Amino acid sequence: MNSVSVPDRERAVELVQQAYADGRLNPAELERRLELALTAASSQELASVVADLPDDVVRLGSTGGRVMRTGDWQVPRRLRIDSEYGRVRLDLSKARIPYARIDIELRLAYGGAVIILPAGASANVDGVRTEWGGVTCKAAGRPRPGGLHVHITGEFPYGRLRIRNSRT
Repeated sequence: MNSVSVPDRERAVELVQQAYADGRLNPAELERRLELALTAASSQELASVVADLPDDVVRLGSTGGRVMRTGDWQVPRRLRIDSEYGRVRLDLSKARIPYARIDIELRLAYGGAVIILPAGASANVDGVRTEWGGVTCKAAGRPRPGGLHVHITGEFPYGRLRIRNSRT
C-alpha cells in the first residue's frame, strides 16, 4: 500500500476547497471530502477523493528553446513548465491573474528562469530544489492581505531561478 505524501494530501485538500469555491460542491460534500482527504491512508484512497474534480494544470514545455509569457496574458491557477536546455521568462506584472494564489512548478535541467511579479506580490520558493544552480528571491516571502501570492516548486539540477517584483 502506497502511503500518502504531505504534498499529495495538501494538493487534494486544495482541489476539494477549490471545487467548493467554484460551486461544484455543497458544504456537506466539502466536509465529507476534506475528512476523507485528511484521513486517507493510501494514495489510492486519496485519489478517489478527487477523481471527479478537475485538475486545472496548464503545461508548457521546451527542449532547447525559450518559454516566454509577457504582457497581457491570462495566468492559470496552476502552471507547470518543463524545459531541458531552454530558458523561461514569466512576466506577471501586466498579466490578468484572477486568483489570490497561483502555483508554478518548474522542471528545468540546464536552463534558468526569471519570474517578475506584480508590485506588492509575494512568493514562496521553499519547494524549489537545486543541486548546482541557485535561487534568488527578492520578493516578500509571506502572503500579504489582498496581494497575489505565488507558490513556486520544482527542480533545477544545474539551472538558476530569479524572482523579483516589477519595478513599475
